[in-house]
Amino acid sequence: MIISILGIRGILLNRRNILIMSMPIESMLLAVNLNFLVFSVSLDDMMGQSFASLVPTVAAAESAIGLAIFVITFRVRGTIAVESINCIQG
Repeated sequence: MIISILGIRGILLNRRNILIMSMPIESMLLAVNLNFLVFSVSLDDMMGQSFASLVPTVAAAESAIGLAIFVITFRVRGTIAVESINCIQG
């Protein structure tokens, strides 16, 4: 629970750089993974442990896609500051 709160707090306090904003998201994924493991052991069920083995795969895919977006944004805009990304129109 504490790791989740720190992750939410990290997103809310660090709104200058997108790369720094992505780090608390990873810590929240870690908190979810720990919750899966703890409840799996306490309930004596293997389903939580199987989900916990899939979470790193999702985290790796999210990191790869996020870094690709960061690189493209930096090439186009010259910065990855959040203020410049707010003006992107769809």
